[in-house]
Amino acid sequence: MNTFKELIDTLKESVAQSEFVKLTLSKPVRKSDELPNVYVRQIQLKEEECFQFTYRYTTNDQVKNYTLEEAIIELESLLLEKFRAASLFTLTHDLLVFVSKKKKVSYKKSTPSFKNKLPETHDKLKEKRVELSEYLKHLGITDSNNQIIPKMADKYRQINKYLEIIEGLLSSVNTSKQLHIVDMGSGKGYLTFALYDYLVNRKKYNVTVTGIELRQSLVDYCNGVADKCGFQKLSFIAKPIQEYDNERIDILIALHACDTATDDAIYKGLVAKSELIICAPCCHKQVRQQVKGVEQESPLLKYGIFKERQFEMVTDTIRALILEKNNYNTKVFEFISNEHTRKNVMLVGSKSKKIKDVDSINEKITDLKKEFHIEEHYLETLIK
Repeated sequence: MNTFKELIDTLKESVAQSEFVKLTLSKPVRKSDELPNVYVRQIQLKEEECFQFTYRYTTNDQVKNYTLEEAIIELESLLLEKFRAASLFTLTHDLLVFVSKKKKVSYKKSTPSFKNKLPETHDKLKEKRVELSEYLKHLGITDSNNQIIPKMADKYRQINKYLEIIEGLLSSVNTSKQLHIVDMGSGKGYLTFALYDYLVNRKKYNVTVTGIELRQSLVDYCNGVADKCGFQKLSFIAKPIQEYDNERIDILIALHACDTATDDAIYKGLVAKSELIICAPCCHKQVRQQVKGVEQESPLLKYGIFKERQFEMVTDTIRALILEKNNYNTKVFEFISNEHTRKNVMLVGSKSKKIKDVDSINEKITDLKKEFHIEEHYLETLIK
């Protein structure tokens, strides 16, 4: 007797009646499989109806397409071996399937969650820009078997997202020429190594990358890893951002450089007339300390947590306006999900040939400072 008869019959009927929406598998039998879910949807591929299975692994997604009969075989296999629950969504009702440890199957029907079907378009598998290279092992992201260490899965995702963003930003840069990228505040170098590997080894760009980091121990460690991996045009230097004096910076990156170190980095980019200035500001103490004890008119600033967030926005807005004054097009967006960190804003300036209205921008900066009783922004003092 087929223990999944009700599931299979309902699936077939919903497909025949054009009422199938989607199906999900959950409650994995073994966490060690690192496969929390499988999602099934109907797609049209080369004018044929198929069922697309998205295997949502901890570190990546894998997609396979099956005919209806193949899909049924795969579903039975997954429910017998890997999952304890399935949810079949149709336009008439939802069917919940539960599999006990002793393989006893039970069902529960409920009202439909969806009123409309999903579009039957074929989605390409999202590109993973980070290959499982040797440097990931040295940095503690993968183990000796070249598998992602579970606790580093978020970092792996963050690196992929970072490279996706950088790839988009590079559309404004002439990548056919030699580029010098400087990463100010490179830390342990997770993103610095990934960027070098992606641009040099994957994209074959002529790129030199320099990481600037205060801590000598991290610099020695990163230089050692670069040497082991044969990354000949990647190097790390131990010095404060203010003391870095190389005027050739085509792309400047400063992610989570603390407080005014972000401004020091932006200033270096402005002096070098960098084509791209990419920042993810961290703490914002300079402006907040200036207005400490000053009564603010806005009721929003009565509460500490709102005050902190407001002055973060004010600080970064002035930074963006200063970049615009210096002929950069600017944009501000979320870098990574705020479930990882609330310091998730990225500020980007791309060099523009269009002359900006400096007087208008100066007026905006003056009005902002006046409204919030700010005497001067640290980046302004550097430029003066």
